[in-house]
Amino acid sequence: MKTILTGIRPTGHLHLGHYFGAVGNWAKLQNEYETFIEIADVQALTDNFNDPDKVRKSVNNLTIDLLSIGIDPNKAHIFIQSLIPEIAELTVFYSNLVTISRLERNPTVKTEIKQKKELFGEQGESITYGFLGYPVSQAADITAFKGNLVPVGDDQLPLLEQCREIVRKFNSIYGETLLEPEAYLSKFPRIKGIDGNEKMGKSLGNAIYLADSDEEVKNKVMSMVTDPEKIKVDDKANPNICMVYYYHKLIGNENLHNICEECKKGQRGCVACKKELLEKLLEFLKPVHEKQEYYSKHPEEVEKILKDGTSIAREKAKETMKEVKKAMKIDYFK
Repeated sequence: MKTILTGIRPTGHLHLGHYFGAVGNWAKLQNEYETFIEIADVQALTDNFNDPDKVRKSVNNLTIDLLSIGIDPNKAHIFIQSLIPEIAELTVFYSNLVTISRLERNPTVKTEIKQKKELFGEQGESITYGFLGYPVSQAADITAFKGNLVPVGDDQLPLLEQCREIVRKFNSIYGETLLEPEAYLSKFPRIKGIDGNEKMGKSLGNAIYLADSDEEVKNKVMSMVTDPEKIKVDDKANPNICMVYYYHKLIGNENLHNICEECKKGQRGCVACKKELLEKLLEFLKPVHEKQEYYSKHPEEVEKILKDGTSIAREKAKETMKEVKKAMKIDYFK
């Protein structure tokens, strides 16, 4: 069985962008691959180093969200990154194989730096070494568990390519030791926000979270951006620029064709359309909310799942580290 390594940073609850963009697919992949799911708390600290309480709390919330969308701890190993010291060791070793200029050229890193500058102004200029170097840490994540496949969207491909470069460089110097991972492209690489932004994100304030209450979901759905040219109920509209239609399509509303035609002909009002979407979304979220409530009331189960997953992950990483140190000729005192 091939191995999949994937992960997510604990900076808050999962939202629909996470679910449809990546996480929802993990529940399917766990049936076909040995799956390691990393709670990347160390990487979360690269831009949340001054708010450790947020990261600590989010580890638990994120684990509950993962379990609630169908991740089975009997099939997938959920583990905490900071409890695997081998990842930190590998990060140090790999840092010698990557230049600063190469990290600065990484398209994903460049985009995130640009976003930071737009959001935080002059403070965005203060990029830390940890933030700039997180692609190196990510390479350590993947290779520590000999991940054959890494589920990613198009926007994450540059990070994976950086990992592949590191693997090739390491193997060329020390001999064939590490596996070169392949991308497993997700069906929906990026999910739009309720405001029409090309990306749904926590910092953008345009996300519907899996943990949102029914009332919160309602308020967000009713605020979704629609065709600005549609003023009256019977005005014809373009569903392709309407976020309500976008989300009808995203959740697989079986009435999609009628929604599209009625919208184009001016036979469907935006409020009625939003109410239908709200009904479908709440129906979709109901089983998720039920599981969230269960795990929130049973924290001891969540802790055991994390402990067991981390223990299995640690043993896997130890095996890799033995091979790496042997290849690098730093396996002293055997």
